Amino acid sequence: MLTVCTLSFNGPPSVHDFALRNTNRRSRLQTAPLRLLPAVVMALLVGCSAAPLPALKPPAPQTWRNGAVTQQDPAQPDLHSWWLAFNDPALNDLVQRALANNLDVAAARERMLAVRTLYRHSNDKYLPSLKGDTNQVIEPDASASYFIAGFDALWEIPFFGALKSNRRLATGQLDSAQAQLQSADVTLVAEVARCWIELRSAQEQARLLAAVRDADREKLQLLQVRVNLKLISPTDVATSEAELARAEVALAGPARVINANAQQLAVLVGQPEPDPSWLVGGTQPQLGNWQLTSAPADMLRTRPEIASAEADVLRAAGEAGLSRADIFPHIGLGSSLDWSLNIAHNHHIRSSEGIFSVGPVIDMPLFEWGSRVAQEHAKNHELTAAVYAYRQAVLQGVAEAETAMGDLQILHDREAAAQQVTQSLDSNTLALQKRSKLGLSSTLDVQDALIQQQQAQLELVSARTERDLAYVSLYKALGGAPVQTPDVSADYDAPRLNARNNVKQSVD
Repeated sequence: MLTVCTLSFNGPPSVHDFALRNTNRRSRLQTAPLRLLPAVVMALLVGCSAAPLPALKPPAPQTWRNGAVTQQDPAQPDLHSWWLAFNDPALNDLVQRALANNLDVAAARERMLAVRTLYRHSNDKYLPSLKGDTNQVIEPDASASYFIAGFDALWEIPFFGALKSNRRLATGQLDSAQAQLQSADVTLVAEVARCWIELRSAQEQARLLAAVRDADREKLQLLQVRVNLKLISPTDVATSEAELARAEVALAGPARVINANAQQLAVLVGQPEPDPSWLVGGTQPQLGNWQLTSAPADMLRTRPEIASAEADVLRAAGEAGLSRADIFPHIGLGSSLDWSLNIAHNHHIRSSEGIFSVGPVIDMPLFEWGSRVAQEHAKNHELTAAVYAYRQAVLQGVAEAETAMGDLQILHDREAAAQQVTQSLDSNTLALQKRSKLGLSSTLDVQDALIQQQQAQLELVSARTERDLAYVSLYKALGGAPVQTPDVSADYDAPRLNARNNVKQSVD
């Protein structure tokens, strides 16, 4: 501010002129603080605002490189009930039971509720506080003993962005707990689907391998008859015996898979033993003609790893803001009211023995100011690291989704090819069986055709299983899980949503 002063002399000053000049000088001195008041208020307003959140700029692609462009099945499941595409009532029931009884999900829910309970009171430290205390004071000469009782009141005013930064910190902690609960849900549903698919597929493989074993045994008997008739060499029988032994050995693989997945399903649904109905063979889950046309546009909102990284950014921003506020003085209002009673001489409290005080409270860092500045710089570096971790989480999510999409499309083509091979061998086996009834083909040829047919069906089961598991991996990568509506009251959820929207806007 530039002030221009003009001096003029019109003869010797009189006493009246001196008085007038002194009055004007005092008036300027009195109004000087008033002129400085707007600047002080502006400085406080600037200090009270928290630093803006960093722009996250997620490195997400505009389109999916491995996304399919056609869809033959119009009944495409959504992100929150994707397992319905298998059209398996038993799987649907297992998912519901697991969500209701799984212990990992229950523990994550309790941790989220614990954080939510503290979130309700995250700003309580900036409310006026009142504390009552008592004390006993004895004079050194032991001539008097005082009993002191009183109240202390303190209200710290959250200047320099402390209130908003504290809200960011609390919101980030709550969002992180909810992301952990979402991660538990996503992992649980994917594991239930994976175990059920592998269980049913292993049971189908066991059935087909048993059919191959029976066909090998029948073939061995036919070859032994031919050896007795001196029609073939004994080496053909030895080869058939080896094939039968391999078929017996192959049955051990599905048995182990069945046992392991049945026990894992029991753990997922929160029970010690598998249901007997799981060990009874059933239909293998399959997607049919389902194909993915496009990935959900809100992948950044549903994948729990990305949601957790986003919460870490918000939490780090809150910690950085609080460390910045600690550099400046803590300003508040305080008051104290104390009474003293001389126990040695009287037993009555008089009004003159009460002391009351009230005034501003200022806590200003002096010698530790350098360490507080270093703490602010460290928190800013942690905030930058959280932003990098968020971008890495997005890259990882994109990579997993792209890989699963590519696998899903490739395995869809493989399943279609395996289906065609199976249909061709089915027709060939049926034709050989008709020729055998007419005496135009031998029974040994029929057994060979049956073995080839069962082996082709085993390849189809394997291709179908891998495609189903790729489907599960895709929706796990996208964060697919049921939506659990939290019981959140509006009194503290509104500021949380406002804090989160600031991050959402920086993401978009």
